[in-house]
Amino acid sequence: MTTDARLTASEQRVASLLLEGLSNRAIAAKLVISHRTVECHISRALLKTGCNNRLELALWMLTMGSMPA
Repeated sequence: MTTDARLTASEQRVASLLLEGLSNRAIAAKLVISHRTVECHISRALLKTGCNNRLELALWMLTMGSMPA
């Protein structure tokens, strides 16, 4: 995992909802976007952060996601 990743606002919103344990479809419904858009945001966030899965991304959000850009 990298500590200097900069997620877009949309990527941050989607990744923060992972902390609630929501599925991609539930995140999509909550944000009124398609589940494919959610998948894309998560994929880009995983690449930027170096995380391997949703759990690692959620943990990254807890530790690094609230740091100032």
